[in-house]
Amino acid sequence: MYSLKIALLQLAPCGTLDGNLEKGMNYCKRAKEMGADIALFPEMWSNGYNIYNRPVEEWKAEAIPADSGFVNAFGRLAGELDMAIGITLLEQYKDAPRNTVVLFDRFGERKFAYAKVHTCDFDVERNLTPGEDFYVTDLDTAHGKVKVGAMICFDREFPESARILMLKGAELILVPNACPMEINRLSQLRGRAYENMLAIATCNYPETVPDCNGGSSVFDGVAYLPELPCSRDTCLLQADGKEGVYVAELDLEQLRRYRESEVHGNAYRRPEIYGLITDGRVEKPFIRERRNE
Repeated sequence: MYSLKIALLQLAPCGTLDGNLEKGMNYCKRAKEMGADIALFPEMWSNGYNIYNRPVEEWKAEAIPADSGFVNAFGRLAGELDMAIGITLLEQYKDAPRNTVVLFDRFGERKFAYAKVHTCDFDVERNLTPGEDFYVTDLDTAHGKVKVGAMICFDREFPESARILMLKGAELILVPNACPMEINRLSQLRGRAYENMLAIATCNYPETVPDCNGGSSVFDGVAYLPELPCSRDTCLLQADGKEGVYVAELDLEQLRRYRESEVHGNAYRRPEIYGLITDGRVEKPFIRERRNE
């Protein structure tokens, strides 16, 4: 079995950048001890997604460069541990920060820096700079290469996010998160995995963090197997609310066989009639004053 072990670091932040660095590195080492090939942090780990109920300029001042000592420390650690790491941060960027995940491979090489495309413009995230694209990379693991992309939290709400990543070849989408993972949000992740025939791994903050409840999850997207009389549950892992490292084992051979034969994904799409999807007009009842253009 060509399996990939994904560690979701469902951790509570420490309140300082240095504290988050030390705790994050310690838990990456713990993930490696548990056999992980990839370790993923929750959203904006550098400052614990601490941007609510504070003056905007105060939390903006906590933004750090994507090539800062904090970020690069995880790159070095990835090389030392022979384990990919997806580290998240409030990224210092031009006029306004970005909500970013940087993926390092097991050699410590930076594979991409993805900034959240769908910022929550109905709230304080309207003060962030949205990302402009989705990325997929060939991630070298001890078991071979896997095509990995990323989206962040609210990106999940838009089917186009996962669809674009699928069209770019993604087999696995990493999703840093910071919100309550209730049944409807979990259903969105399940749906994105199912309709695109790919795996989705989401890492959330534990229940001790305000407005979060754990529930980190991995869905493999494989709904049908020839030896089963009916569909199967695609959920490989759903964490409880407690802090900890949660590891799921993804059967990549099974996923690839499934992608070669089932009807979802890109096999029977009709893109020639989907033009309206790229129309930028917003009309009632969806007009919102705070929408960033």
